[in-house]
Amino acid sequence: MRDDKHRESLIRTMNRRAFLVTMGGVAGSVVLDTPLTGLRAWAAQPTGAAFKLSAAEPQPKYGGTLRYGVLSAPAHFDVHQSGTISNMAPQGPMYDNLIRRDPRDGHTIIPDLASHWEIAPDTKTYTFFLRRGVLFHDGAEFTAEDVKATYARIIWPPKGISIPRTPLFAAVSDINTRDRYTIEFKLSEPRPTDFMLGAFASGWNIIVRKKTLEDNNYNLRTLPNFPGTGPFRHVSRIDKEVWILEKNPQYWNTGLPYLDRLEIYHLGPWSPELAAAFLAGKLDYARVVDPVTLQKIKATPGMTGAGFYQSVIIAAWINNTKKPFQDPRVRRALHLALDRHALLDVVKEMMPAMVGGFNYPFSVWAPSTEELSTRLGYRPDPKASIQEARRLLAEAGYAKGLKGVDFLVRDAPDLKLRAEAMQAMLKEALNIETNLRTVQISAWFDDAQAGNFDLTIGAIVSTLLEPSDYLRSWYSKDGPQNYAKWHNEAFEHLLPQIDREGDSSKRQALVRQADDILEQDPALLPLSWLQCNDAWYTYVKGQNPANFFGTYDVVRWDIAWLDK
Repeated sequence: MRDDKHRESLIRTMNRRAFLVTMGGVAGSVVLDTPLTGLRAWAAQPTGAAFKLSAAEPQPKYGGTLRYGVLSAPAHFDVHQSGTISNMAPQGPMYDNLIRRDPRDGHTIIPDLASHWEIAPDTKTYTFFLRRGVLFHDGAEFTAEDVKATYARIIWPPKGISIPRTPLFAAVSDINTRDRYTIEFKLSEPRPTDFMLGAFASGWNIIVRKKTLEDNNYNLRTLPNFPGTGPFRHVSRIDKEVWILEKNPQYWNTGLPYLDRLEIYHLGPWSPELAAAFLAGKLDYARVVDPVTLQKIKATPGMTGAGFYQSVIIAAWINNTKKPFQDPRVRRALHLALDRHALLDVVKEMMPAMVGGFNYPFSVWAPSTEELSTRLGYRPDPKASIQEARRLLAEAGYAKGLKGVDFLVRDAPDLKLRAEAMQAMLKEALNIETNLRTVQISAWFDDAQAGNFDLTIGAIVSTLLEPSDYLRSWYSKDGPQNYAKWHNEAFEHLLPQIDREGDSSKRQALVRQADDILEQDPALLPLSWLQCNDAWYTYVKGQNPANFFGTYDVVRWDIAWLDK
């Protein structure tokens, strides 16, 4: 099959043991070891207050400015409400988390603002012991009240605020500050400890000062410079061009960061402008470059790069609140009318991806490549799928097709190409006529959340490679990224069973049932699953994403340094 090589390539770096580690590892107040072959184990490092992060390489150098090219500028500045690297890339280096993924391997969970933690025997209480003497960039002391305010907003967002990570903490019933430097999270029912630790370690869950939230009515969308505790602090920003950060001289992790300065340039993903800036030496590190440019970079002395899959689905949503899209037959007709293999070919010179369904195609939860390729909608030959699509649309009363469908397109080169191809496919197969309407990348999230579309195309990310995360966030009735406003009672009934089931084989069977429901009654139209290509000059040390899952978790550049 056309995507076999993608799957085999991924498996080499994302084997089953690595997959399990990405979900959190084992419980306890210790540094979690990684099983990835060829990567150093960090379990020998001290835990607790004595734990300090440092570069993996011996004798790292201090000083210098790293110039980083990454996606377009954010539409707003509230990281918790965001779902795009447009926020995490420039803002992530200014903040810390309760616990985090180790940037040296991308998987291991290590201390951060919490020096250590305890999990009750019934796994219903998580207690975190915080570092003392940590300061926000404005000089205020960090305490348990800041953690409580941060997580209370994430778990129970105020009216009008939508946070994609809220479903991760659905089992949390109470947050208690035991003292100034100790905080506990109470769960109403147990969850797997690897899932919960992975949720707390998510790079999105930055700790924000309580006073900052109070002063801004718990909404940070218009505030580009709110104080963090991270290794870098804000200097200046030119909208849609560059965001400049400088070293935090009072960072609690003494010895870090190594860099004096970060310059984050906003350039389109897979764009000629990004490639040209990197090849001309105007950038030191670029995310994400197109496949042709990556090949050239790998063949050039002094440059290198890597491709890696991420927790990103490229999909289309159909607005279930508008006629005739409430009808599952209409939605499945659109699902079957799309030739996914042709859609990959449309962008193959720009970006690599793989065909997949509603679950991560490289995980234990998804059907195999071979099984998927036999299903309608995923077959290399689309004839039978289109025949069934026409039958369904006629059965729903729309044999002559549809006109004037508002097709909202997120402004990215690959998405615009896909949208044009989809427009042609829907017209040819079902006589559905669409009007393309393009909006800026980050602004797309606001329009999608508000339901300002009939059909829309974009890309969304999950926090964990774990069904209890994305099944709820993307597909559940109240999911923060359920842009279609889709609702299926049988699916909703399965979700708590999936969350609670401890037997892996039984849990996989439940996820399969959910997958079968989604195929017949699509919550979205899965188009492909993203691969990123990063490129950097070999003098950039401390950053290699090849084995990472979740680049959103390792964005601080705190252990990066320049060997020049």
